[in-house]
Amino acid sequence: MGKPTGFKEIPRLDRSYTTVSDRVTHFKEFTIPLSDEQVSQQGARCMDCGIPYCHQGCPVDNLIPDWNDLVYQSDWRSAIEVLHSTNNFPEFTGRICPAPCEASCTLNIDDAPVTIKTIELSIVEKAWEEGWIQPQIAPHKTGKRVAVVGSGPSGLAAAQQLARAGHSVEVYEKQDAIGGLLRYGIPDFKLDKRVIRRRMGQMKAEGVTFHRNTHVGDASFPTQRLLDEHDAVVLAGGVEKPRDLPIPGRELDGVHFAMDFLRANSRVVQGFPGAEEGLISAAGKHVVVIGGGDTGSDCIGTSNRHGAASITQIEILDKPPEKEDKGLTWPDWPNKLRTSSSQEEGCERMWNVTTKAFLDDGQGSLGALQCMLVRWDKDAQGRWQMSEVEGSEFEIKAELVALAMGFVHPVHEGMLTDLGVALDKRGNVQGTTEGPDAYKTSIDGVFSAGDMRRGQSLVVWAIREGRQCARAVDEYLMGVTGLPR
Repeated sequence: MGKPTGFKEIPRLDRSYTTVSDRVTHFKEFTIPLSDEQVSQQGARCMDCGIPYCHQGCPVDNLIPDWNDLVYQSDWRSAIEVLHSTNNFPEFTGRICPAPCEASCTLNIDDAPVTIKTIELSIVEKAWEEGWIQPQIAPHKTGKRVAVVGSGPSGLAAAQQLARAGHSVEVYEKQDAIGGLLRYGIPDFKLDKRVIRRRMGQMKAEGVTFHRNTHVGDASFPTQRLLDEHDAVVLAGGVEKPRDLPIPGRELDGVHFAMDFLRANSRVVQGFPGAEEGLISAAGKHVVVIGGGDTGSDCIGTSNRHGAASITQIEILDKPPEKEDKGLTWPDWPNKLRTSSSQEEGCERMWNVTTKAFLDDGQGSLGALQCMLVRWDKDAQGRWQMSEVEGSEFEIKAELVALAMGFVHPVHEGMLTDLGVALDKRGNVQGTTEGPDAYKTSIDGVFSAGDMRRGQSLVVWAIREGRQCARAVDEYLMGVTGLPR
């Protein structure tokens, strides 16, 4: 694939960013794309490595060497066809996926992997510009009705695949706009919401009907309606139960779940009427983000754009190594220190820190965090155990805290309780991944996909699950299916 000697002749080149001083003044995307010629050159670096380990790193099964070669040959139209054969929404993954495929690239052995993510995004954006992406309308209708609950990437992928199979698909979203976490959990500076609307236009033309402000399981839409009015149901509502921190002072004004902070800001940025009243502003405040993942990083970028006085991010785990040992980790996703664009914009990062209490400022609001250092040691069975470092207590000034410690499981109250669907030991909707019962729940005709089924995960996993779930639903309804795995 690519040019046989390209990886030796052409250095790695990736997208760049506008300056920090510029981008923190707005909520627009700030990446600087490569030219078509530069992207083609990067495609040439894809070596004929025999075993394409990038496939191992890509949950959505992208045929990466194939479209790298097509871009190198300047056959962009064929490239988008190959890309779309496995991925419904490469404009999403090309923006927000952490690119485990690049970690698995053979060229990553010496830290210069092919710029797969940038090539992917370049292909799909060129396809939109050239008008190559058109609705794929099913030639025949099956007469079957399918409900998809949740409009995140998993629900959208399932809905599009099922519509293309000829089913009538209804997508139900409890929020006032379509997109799930893509809409409210991912800030606009990482994912412009026009990207969602553009794809929605295609899906509507393909026959997908979207219902906003429809909360399945509340008084206005009883759960039983799903079963009464549809031949099959896909549960793709995500995991929305956040991990809490029940310590003294949790009730103080100024302590918020990260998603509440991000959602309130996204509504303002996207211009929803009355959104300003619900804004949680970091302007002029000392902000502490508890949690070192992507959601925490999004809180940092948002706080920088608000004009926070200071931002501190604390993580209870050890600081990862600056560089992984490739002999031990490659081609798997390595644990190593990563710095996001939001962290580059300004924040202090601290590791091995646990929060013991939220401290009152004397007026009923948050004033500081009481913290301690921790250490991690292995016990006799080789399991990591945390212990607090005696005498290491300290305080961090804080007027706003974002709890970004992940999510534990889907919300059970309402729809899931009404259905009586079986849950696994982690509280997710129980289901299998392979075989004739793949993606089925304990209720006949009800399927589940995405985070609601597998737990908190990546956008690529969500799209893969949505596509595979659609195949299972189509086979359930029709006895056979022509949808790809």
